Amino acid sequence: MSTIEGAADAAAGGTQSPDVVVVGAGTAGCYAAATIAREGYDVVVLERKTEEEAGHIACGDALKGADAFPESIPKSQIQSAFTNTDVDHGRFEIPQEDTVLEIPVPGELAVIDRWEYGRKVIQGAGKAGAEFHYDTVVQDVVQENGTVTGVKATRRGTALEYEADLVIDGAGSLSLLQDKVDFGGSTFDTNVSYSQFCSAYREIVHVDEPVEWSDALVFKPTERAAGYLWYFPRTETEINAGLGFQMTEEPMKLVEDLKRDLRDRPEFQGARVEDKLGAALPTRRPYDSAVHPGFVAVGDAAGHVNPTTGGGIAGAAYAGKYAGEQVIGALEDGDVSEAALWRYNERVMDHYGARYAALDVYNILSTAVDVDDLMGLLAAMPGDKLAEALYSGSTDIGLKLKLEALLKSRGYWGTIWNFYKTKRRADDILSHYEKYPSSPDDFAAWQAERDDLMESVYETTGADSKY
Repeated sequence: MSTIEGAADAAAGGTQSPDVVVVGAGTAGCYAAATIAREGYDVVVLERKTEEEAGHIACGDALKGADAFPESIPKSQIQSAFTNTDVDHGRFEIPQEDTVLEIPVPGELAVIDRWEYGRKVIQGAGKAGAEFHYDTVVQDVVQENGTVTGVKATRRGTALEYEADLVIDGAGSLSLLQDKVDFGGSTFDTNVSYSQFCSAYREIVHVDEPVEWSDALVFKPTERAAGYLWYFPRTETEINAGLGFQMTEEPMKLVEDLKRDLRDRPEFQGARVEDKLGAALPTRRPYDSAVHPGFVAVGDAAGHVNPTTGGGIAGAAYAGKYAGEQVIGALEDGDVSEAALWRYNERVMDHYGARYAALDVYNILSTAVDVDDLMGLLAAMPGDKLAEALYSGSTDIGLKLKLEALLKSRGYWGTIWNFYKTKRRADDILSHYEKYPSSPDDFAAWQAERDDLMESVYETTGADSKY
């Protein structure tokens, strides 16, 4: 059935019965749908936006891991959305220290046109055989004997129901679906609150003259440690400019704060602004478990985002692949239980989930440190070691580097020492996540040990409990 035919049937109301329903046409949802549809299964993607607006998502547009994407929608099908592949490092502007810190970023980088990229992944999933129903707002989840068996939705005022063997939640941060599912009796992570997320706003800004830093991702702190500004060059004259803050903080006036900084930067004098969008994104550890009988969460809906940088596109693509492949096995075996879906959790943790959980320790530290102290720490850190901490979740810092940092720190030794202690706690978390259980049977013991390790994190950082 074509997308147009499927949408027409959906508009007429009633019940449809595909093999799999995917909610949300973002990166994770599209890669999951493409992976499953390529194997000949009927997959319907429900998207609340119109066909014209689908793929239009607030994003920083920076893509780490641009060299590799899952084969279900290969890089060749989306590469035309990569507008700047010359970026190769991060540029930290630290006005409190009157310095700029340049750090290498491992792996291939690109800045993309996110809307064009969104269209390309939708097209890629469509080519793989997935069917898209636009203007479709999911309002409830159907369960039978604890297993999710479908969703209820409306499309332009018409009530719809989709019965399915499996539902994939790609509906983004703080997904409504997770408010509707009764997760009693499963391990699905329900320890989720708004304070674990970041509120963000971004604009696409056009300037007349090329910026000098078109090969860099630019970061700048706000007046609070848990907030930051970014300037990511799509091209030499088209910049994704944005601001975000951790929701543990008092609300920031995102638009006003961003505009104030834009006014103060000479390269943006006379700039033209378009495409203003805001969003929430998870700056937290990945969900402990993102599976429930008949239900799998992917991408932002499962916390699959680097909590220190907000980057999540490549991780979402692989979450979609891993979820899709596990769903295929479940369909083949006629078993959609939690145990049958569990391997998806393991693959996420093996690939990047353990690393993101360790990085979350540094995010926790940032909520408890004065912004000037934090900037002093960044200025004192060697760039390569800072890059390792931000992207790998750990870094080796020996006595020599400690002494060098002390000489550069000009009074921030206490913060630097706190960072070193926090680094050890992050290493403990990373090591524990590398032992993620191979079945739900061992999950409770693993989770209890992790929670004990987190108590040490809070004790070391002085931060309030995040979970």
